[in-house]
Amino acid sequence: MSVVSEKIEPVPIVFEDDGLVPNNPMPFLVYKGAVALDRGHPEATIEGLFGANGWGAMWRNGVYDFLHYHTSVHEVLGIARGHARVRFGGDRGRELEISAGDVAILPAGTGHQCLSASPDFSVVGAYPPGPPMDLQRPTLESHAKALKTIPLVAIPATDPVMGKDGPLVRLWRR
Repeated sequence: MSVVSEKIEPVPIVFEDDGLVPNNPMPFLVYKGAVALDRGHPEATIEGLFGANGWGAMWRNGVYDFLHYHTSVHEVLGIARGHARVRFGGDRGRELEISAGDVAILPAGTGHQCLSASPDFSVVGAYPPGPPMDLQRPTLESHAKALKTIPLVAIPATDPVMGKDGPLVRLWRR
């Protein structure tokens, strides 16, 4: 039995550069209810899915409660337990409710910040092969540097949810 619904398509959202958070012209992707989780080991279910699709360097935690973004790497967030309200795209972005089984894929530069979360909120994050993750806060200086580094981040060969033929491969183009 597959842990992923075969017919699921992500919702693509493009966030504009707001002068402090660069975001990315490639769309942020959110899969709602994409992963059928093992009740006893939901984090392991997500780790297995991401790992099978070539996204490693995984971690388990939540989403930071301060606005930040990454300039050296794309990131995927798989919601293993609970639910949260997260603002994606910076202060002028969009607030989304994410919950267990959802997956969000953030192209480099996409701002994100947890606004509220259930006590059991648990996230598995991962990155495609490449440089290590960096963490940037929204300042004019970090924004200027980000505009130079983000275009150099390689497009992943696989979608962390659907693999080599997944929507990310079709939707992320330069």
